[in-house]
Amino acid sequence: MGGWEGGIHVPGVFRWPGVLPACTVINEPTSLTDIYPTVVHLAGGILPQDRVIDGRNLIPLLQGRTQSSEHEFLFHYCGSYLHAVRWHQKDSKSIWKAHYVTLEICPCFGEGMTHHEPPLLFDLSQDPSEAKPLSADTEPLFDTVVERIGRAIEEHRRTLTPVPEQLSLYNVVWKPWLQPCCGTFPFCWCDKEGDSTQNL
Repeated sequence: MGGWEGGIHVPGVFRWPGVLPACTVINEPTSLTDIYPTVVHLAGGILPQDRVIDGRNLIPLLQGRTQSSEHEFLFHYCGSYLHAVRWHQKDSKSIWKAHYVTLEICPCFGEGMTHHEPPLLFDLSQDPSEAKPLSADTEPLFDTVVERIGRAIEEHRRTLTPVPEQLSLYNVVWKPWLQPCCGTFPFCWCDKEGDSTQNL
């Protein structure tokens, strides 16, 4: 789904009697990257200081001590490709979404991708289904919003550090426990057509 709301805007359920208030609905966007800092906080640990941690501790939001997500920007990737960016301006009801790449078919790259320059821009507060892309002719803030999201992308990319690919041929040969395995190790063949395959 790339960055479309219909594929990424999904509910999460948290249950912790006596700690989290029951029957509470929170409509703020969060991210799977928030799980790590939340667990570290609950365990009494300290987040690493030598890198940027994209996630935020969810406990204040889940306990109702804050009403807003700490995420001003959410970056939506498909694989390692940035497809869209969501911007919820602080102290504003405006929620913008810019799509730089959209998919006709999977995978996240190649011929099924359409690049958008300028990006497709939506006002999610008015158009949550992303049905009506805005333009400079229909939205007076179009250029300002696109420019601000573009700066956020540049800032975000400066925080990224390449990591070695774990499933490279070199690693799989010398570290066979890293290879995807559908059968019983070391017989790791996979029948993509069969129903009995399972990824371990």
